[in-house]
Amino acid sequence: MDFGEILGKAWKIIWKFKILWLFGILSSCGQGGGGGGGSSSNTGYKVSGGNGDIPPEMQRFFGGIGHFFDTVETWQIVAIIGGLILFFLILWFIMTALSTIGRVGLIQGTVKAEEGAETLTFGELFKSGKPFFWRILGLNLLLGFAIFLIIMLLMLPLIGVTVLTMGIGVLCLIPFICILVPAMWLAGVIIEQANIAVVVEDLGIMDGLKRGWTVCRENIGNMIVMALILVLGGGIVGMIIALPLILIIVPVMIGVVGGLVAESEAIIGGGLLTAGLCFVAYLPVLIVLGGILRAYISAAWTLTYLRLTAGLSTLEPIGSLPEDI
Repeated sequence: MDFGEILGKAWKIIWKFKILWLFGILSSCGQGGGGGGGSSSNTGYKVSGGNGDIPPEMQRFFGGIGHFFDTVETWQIVAIIGGLILFFLILWFIMTALSTIGRVGLIQGTVKAEEGAETLTFGELFKSGKPFFWRILGLNLLLGFAIFLIIMLLMLPLIGVTVLTMGIGVLCLIPFICILVPAMWLAGVIIEQANIAVVVEDLGIMDGLKRGWTVCRENIGNMIVMALILVLGGGIVGMIIALPLILIIVPVMIGVVGGLVAESEAIIGGGLLTAGLCFVAYLPVLIVLGGILRAYISAAWTLTYLRLTAGLSTLEPIGSLPEDI
């Protein structure tokens, strides 16, 4: 398989059909995991003042938090937690649905481009992708739940051993993680090919999963090489795209350190405000660049599937693509 040809063709496709950038942005919704941080406060929480270590305004702020947990009723806390859980479940479903629309649109857009389409529109790809929505959604939810369940079943005994051995058992996690990383990587490749199989060959969930597994198994060498290229290359590009976010931390650190030294809330607020404005300004750029990267990776995987299953000779060349970008 000509990896250079596939990678070059993928770039030409997403450059000519920039509507795929939008589907890349949609596909990126829900792709990254966000860890929810929780904090708890005991009733009777107090913040002592007058020591000069914390600005009075911050002391009053944390004191207000402690007072809130002192006065709120238990049922109110339960209601708040329940409302938050419901909110995040709804948000998760919306993001997953948008991600599914984007995933299907990218696959279909790449196939149509490879078949010689001269133009692609959002409405065209959205309409033609409707029959695959629930199948792709079900496939990814099913596989995601299965992977989560397997990891939990493997992790719980190791966690138990770690607790019983006073932390010495944590050493057992090292080989487990070493095995888990490539296993998850391989599972991701199979899932990607299964999604493509469902759309390209109009298969059901289980048939698509079997087809994806078969394609990966029969072309394991090509799949490993392509996965290394896309995972490592995509990771490097993703880090470059996210680099400005790291720089945004600088004004926060300066503001916090300067504010604590000078005992000034204004300096801390200024640092946070500057960082917030920088983040808001860069966010659209981050979203667009992330969508382009996602569109490129999806196009490359789709072309890989087409080459390995149909052969290069059965496909029409994409028309009027620029030779040099």
